[in-house]
Amino acid sequence: MNEFLDCGQIVNTHSIHGEVRIVPWADSPEFLRQFSTLYVDGSPRQAVSCRVHKGSVIVRFAGVDTVEEAMALKGKTVQLRRSDAKLPQGAFFLADIIGLDVVDENGLKLGMLKEVLSPSRQQVYVVAGEREIMVPAVPEFVLETNIEGGYIKVRLIEGM
Repeated sequence: MNEFLDCGQIVNTHSIHGEVRIVPWADSPEFLRQFSTLYVDGSPRQAVSCRVHKGSVIVRFAGVDTVEEAMALKGKTVQLRRSDAKLPQGAFFLADIIGLDVVDENGLKLGMLKEVLSPSRQQVYVVAGEREIMVPAVPEFVLETNIEGGYIKVRLIEGM
């Protein structure tokens, strides 16, 4: 597992005081507010202020005081240190399940988890195998996620 995880992208500046707008790659923009240090280009950046605004996260980094300095960060990927993240029991990072084997209830390998789509409130797992299978990421279909064991166990129904 990687020490750092991509968690968003700086898409623009915000205000004349050096703030940046980050589009979060997390379940909620609130998730990023728990971090006092984020990483840009591998360098730690202290967040002086952080707030959620219209689905984005507005951050002011220490040492970034002007709109020109903030503009230099535009387009960059923001990372967090995995060990700094506090996840609820049973939660995991999507980066940790991409590439896992996907098996059915009988242990038959269906393929590998290629990507996770979020077309609405519900995520969908895209499994690449003999054929592509799309599995809603809900308990009725995803029976077990075993990162250490390297697999996700799913239940398929007719038409999947």
